[in-house]
Amino acid sequence: MITLLQMNNRAIFSALILFFGSVAIAQQEPGKAKLIDPTNMDFTAKPGEDFRAYAGGIWLKNNPVPAKETNWGSFTILRDFNVKAVREILNQAAADRNAAPGSVKKRVGDFYTAAMDSITIEQLGNRPVLPDYLRAGSVQTTAQLIDEIVYMRTNGIGNPLFGFFVGQDRKHPQVMVAQFSQGGTSLPDRDYYLKDDARSKKIQAAHSNYIATLFSLVGESEENSRKKAATIFNLEKKLAAAQMSRVQMRDPYKTYNKFLVGDINAKSPSVDWANTLVKLKAPGQDSILINNPRFFVVADSLIKVVPIAEWQTYLQWNVLRSAAPYLSKAFSDATFAYNQTLSGQKVQTPRWQRMSNLTDGTIGELLGQLYVEKHFKPEAKARMDEMIKNLVKAYEIRIKKLEWMSDVTKQKALDKLKAFTPKIGYPEKWRTYEGLQVNSKTFFENLRSAGQWGYNDMVSQLGKPVDKMRFGMTPPTVNAYYNPVNNEIVFPAGILQYPFFHPDADDAFNYGGIGAVIGHEISHGFDDSGSQYDKDGTLRNWWTAEDLTKFKERAKQLQEQYDAYTVLDSLHVNGKLTLGENIGDLGGLNAAYEAFKMTPQGKSNKKIDGFTPDQRFFLAWAQVWRSNTLPDTKAQLIVTDSHSPAEYRTIGAPVNMDAWYKAFNVQPGNKLYKKPEDRIRIW
Repeated sequence: MITLLQMNNRAIFSALILFFGSVAIAQQEPGKAKLIDPTNMDFTAKPGEDFRAYAGGIWLKNNPVPAKETNWGSFTILRDFNVKAVREILNQAAADRNAAPGSVKKRVGDFYTAAMDSITIEQLGNRPVLPDYLRAGSVQTTAQLIDEIVYMRTNGIGNPLFGFFVGQDRKHPQVMVAQFSQGGTSLPDRDYYLKDDARSKKIQAAHSNYIATLFSLVGESEENSRKKAATIFNLEKKLAAAQMSRVQMRDPYKTYNKFLVGDINAKSPSVDWANTLVKLKAPGQDSILINNPRFFVVADSLIKVVPIAEWQTYLQWNVLRSAAPYLSKAFSDATFAYNQTLSGQKVQTPRWQRMSNLTDGTIGELLGQLYVEKHFKPEAKARMDEMIKNLVKAYEIRIKKLEWMSDVTKQKALDKLKAFTPKIGYPEKWRTYEGLQVNSKTFFENLRSAGQWGYNDMVSQLGKPVDKMRFGMTPPTVNAYYNPVNNEIVFPAGILQYPFFHPDADDAFNYGGIGAVIGHEISHGFDDSGSQYDKDGTLRNWWTAEDLTKFKERAKQLQEQYDAYTVLDSLHVNGKLTLGENIGDLGGLNAAYEAFKMTPQGKSNKKIDGFTPDQRFFLAWAQVWRSNTLPDTKAQLIVTDSHSPAEYRTIGAPVNMDAWYKAFNVQPGNKLYKKPEDRIRIW
């Protein structure tokens, strides 16, 4: 869903939240609405039996997933309220006839106006994509194949065969380097090609039908379209078989493979790496990084043996799938029909909402300026500054008290903690998108121009100092992330609101919400992946062998806890895939609780609305993860998402915390009860 090119390096970001999108403001005012509302709770459920139901069971029963959504919960409600506020900003910008040419408001308004001009888009039909489609189908040689792949990438048309981005070298984070990654497939995960269970076959059939439909919409016969779909699936299946799994891709050492350009050329000569780098606008590179060298060896062999006619079809498919959501209704409906099979969503998201998200994803730091001006409150940043300091202090206390870690490693951990850089709200220096042309009458051309601009902006970072002021997410985003190579925790403006945060809320509510978010992102610096980077952001071991072994033993216990959680039928949470996020939740909630106990409220027993401070803390946490999700979406996310389902995030960390047991009088014999010696304690 993220379209920003700078997020091509997002694989190294550890983000908290499952749901992404453009957002604005949806706050509740203390005194006008209860921040923790007892009418949403099911008091017939015992906290120790079903904490999720106890904390929000009535709300869950009364809030099924709306037809236009795949999930409905705290995040999506926030996003739903907020995207409407962004819509207001966009409509005002589009209607402002006095906006100066080239101004932020004018460019944002023109982009959204063009995106919402469905009459013109419908009249154009398939014409915007035909030049790219015909050119892709005209390649005749291996050299032309590689050139076309490069052309598509540099012109914002598509990303066939492999990934390419410019990002920090993990072992030399002060240097920007050209990086290549496995790719070439269009199903959400390699497993969808390699498995033959009923659900995988259903998705494969929908995928093939989608391919055939798009080809028919540019004039291919039904028979020919079906043949092309089979060609594409068979080729992509071979690429999928060469890919690493998502679990393997979480290993920063396994995916760090540096090659001299001449050396990688010996492994995959068909790419002609030196020449390709020049055409990718990355000349003069003596070395590159590749996350999966075997993939490129296999891709090279396929380039040699697969007939050029099949590569033509493959390139044309990449042109079509990249463009389809932005063409006429027949194309966007076909895209939604395919996505329905993956997610189970009942009706298509309204165009205004899709185009609001697209505007944020394409020119987010222009839209972000308008958003911050209207909705970001200075008192929110001030409270966040205070809370981050308190969370860092709490983490320091907890590290010093760790019984399983030696003093030598503790000091290294403390050094890393003190080196954390927090970023709140929005970047200090906005990107201006200088040179990007936006026209209120040419939607498709705007997208192509933005793709070209984004690519050129990315490659322009080669040979320059790392710009640590950049944000990897736009200001209106409801999310947060940790970036290990910068050792930074980042909180866009969009997340600093209810149900995570309110500047006037009691500490129990804020620490159980945004405090746990802060702690979660800090914990990513010490999870199974982030812990492999030192205080300077360098991929370099700082652990003693004995301490590392103890850490891995505890992490394995957490993996096994989540492996045991059932999602659908025989589908379980993937404890290995979600391990980093689960460590983030466990460490983050513990640190947030530690920080909360330093506050006057945390030291008291004064009840609010009948709940003790500790109860409000854990109820705030549970409220954040209160949501209903469609079964098809659940099944897809188990394969593709590194976060555990919300129902298990609700309980996964608390059941390991003594304070939760005390707060809700959870006793032996309760379903969620774990013996004290079985409670997992990492950070």
